[in-house]
Amino acid sequence: GGLGQSKRANVSMLDWARRGVEKGYVVLLMDALHQRNVDTVCMGPKNGVVFARGVKDAFQAARHLRSLDFVRRDRVALAGWSWGAMVGLMASRSSWAGALAEGDGFRAVVSMYPGCFTIRPRNAPAFDIAGSDVTVPLLALLGGQDTETPPADCLARFEDARAAGAPVAWHLYPDATHCWDCRQLDGYSKVDIRGNPVAYRHDRDVTEDSAERMFRFLDQTMK
Repeated sequence: GGLGQSKRANVSMLDWARRGVEKGYVVLLMDALHQRNVDTVCMGPKNGVVFARGVKDAFQAARHLRSLDFVRRDRVALAGWSWGAMVGLMASRSSWAGALAEGDGFRAVVSMYPGCFTIRPRNAPAFDIAGSDVTVPLLALLGGQDTETPPADCLARFEDARAAGAPVAWHLYPDATHCWDCRQLDGYSKVDIRGNPVAYRHDRDVTEDSAERMFRFLDQTMK
């Protein structure tokens, strides 16, 4: 949803930005949608906003951050939620970074409730969101009751990646739904692109724990 839809601010993203600043980080919020006249990509690509464009946006944002005097060039990380979390999974992989990174990539990636789907574009070869060629420390946080981006799709792929030596860690919140941090969407329901019923429940405890895990991970990987 970018930074808001239909005059409703995406307050969860503003919450995360405030948390980052309070921890001493420089925070850059990216909105890949609204300047391209896109309301959502949950039902498929619009106006050229495909996953590769999202990954390219992320690497361009990293380049921009490194141009700022008050940013440590060797300590730039990416945190993503939902669609942005899938962008993060791709940006952590050597195959995508090798093709799309502009200079250095990311020191670490945090991915909250990502989908680990195989994407089958109409006019291009299929590709996997998650893979074993992860070269950047990656932390994925998943909801056990998430029917929009089911965690089972990710867990097997993460196991394979870790077995291959990739720096992948994850944690599953058994009772959490998709968008557990989205206090502005508590109780929201819909049918997703695959026909699955989806419900969001804001969970303050899970949100606090996921924040603790994220910042501990960033502190450890970007010392």
